[in-house]
Amino acid sequence: MLAFQLAHARARDAVHAPLDLDLIRVALDGPSIVVDSAASDRATYLQNPDLGRRLDASASPLTPGDYDLAIVLADGLSATAVHAHGPALVAALVARLSDWSLAPIVIARQARVAIGDPIGEAQGARAVVVLIGERPGLSAADSLGAYLTFDPRPGRRDSERNCVSNIRAPGGLAPDQAADKIVWLLREAKRLGFSGVDLKDRSGDGIPDGRGERLG
Repeated sequence: MLAFQLAHARARDAVHAPLDLDLIRVALDGPSIVVDSAASDRATYLQNPDLGRRLDASASPLTPGDYDLAIVLADGLSATAVHAHGPALVAALVARLSDWSLAPIVIARQARVAIGDPIGEAQGARAVVVLIGERPGLSAADSLGAYLTFDPRPGRRDSERNCVSNIRAPGGLAPDQAADKIVWLLREAKRLGFSGVDLKDRSGDGIPDGRGERLG
């Protein structure tokens, strides 16, 4: 009973915890931009999911460019997961994508997965990856998900995205392992010109990535 109560408390705390911007910025060790969704506070965000999919139109400091990829760190339903694994996963992705042009990292508050669509479009990115805190369960309150979308723009459907989930260590997919999968999917999406249900994750089959290197 005590173990159950502890797990429940951790899950509840993860849902309501705010993003610690100072902690994330220090861990990222590089430039970043903070944006907010259309949800004005946490309670509004939890009660109105659609607001978390839209950018706050009153103040969006995003500058368009010509980028291969936009990376978004979003609180989702577990800022705890973003604090624990987000910066490490960003670093792993950046190291593996040295031949790609990357937009400034965006940190999104009160955000859902689809907020990556207007962010990617505003930054002029050909693809976007949203690293977001997943819904906590009794077995894990710090699980991170990665959702990638090729040609991001508002109106994209969930079926047009690929997901790598349960990113956490220990107990899940370590950030380095997750980065390998995400990069494979990104390179395939760029080669094929689409993401989503028609793009199958075969990164563990030894299939070459976009540079001819074998993964897995």
